[in-house]
Amino acid sequence: MPRPRQALLTRDRIVETALALIDADGLDALSTRRLAAALGVRGPSLYNHFATKEEILDAVADGVAATVDIGVFDEYDWLDALGRWARSYRAALAAHPNIVPYLAQGPGRRPAALAMADAVYGALVRAGWPPARATHIGAAMRYFVAGSALGSFARGFVEDPSLYAAHPHLNQAHRLAGHQRSVDEGAFALGLDALLHGFAAEYAATVAPLERVGGPE
Repeated sequence: MPRPRQALLTRDRIVETALALIDADGLDALSTRRLAAALGVRGPSLYNHFATKEEILDAVADGVAATVDIGVFDEYDWLDALGRWARSYRAALAAHPNIVPYLAQGPGRRPAALAMADAVYGALVRAGWPPARATHIGAAMRYFVAGSALGSFARGFVEDPSLYAAHPHLNQAHRLAGHQRSVDEGAFALGLDALLHGFAAEYAATVAPLERVGGPE
């Protein structure tokens, strides 16, 4: 009797399976042995496609970065584009929070991450921002978006009212987890709005008049 055919091992299949494992059990749970088992192959088979575990993690992180919409920088003015990109970036990270600590280390040699950095920086410099300030803005946005995706502020407070008896200003903190989405998304929207308005004010004061209808989205 012929053996059942084994699914073809490809880079894409390895990356998809690695991301699924990271999503389910966290970054530290990924090992080449476990990944190979999930794929139904022996460990050495992975090295036909990736030389190291680090290369696999790079590919996983870059796959997430590739889902972020950077086309907005070709369609909208720099301020609108920055806000739209930030929302897309956060959505991509929030869908895979366990990979965020690795992705947040910076673009390294990852093509999609480098393309994203280039799009952000290029849009800011084209708008007239000095290169150094454009770098600061890009960094500030990455810190803010990645930080917001690392975990839930609301879920950081346990749902035990007695825990807060000695902290009178936190007497409603036990309710936060039950309102996670509104708390976390509201905080992100507030922070993004504050950043964009701050950038707009500095641009108008130091670069050029900001000719826009209304404020940043």
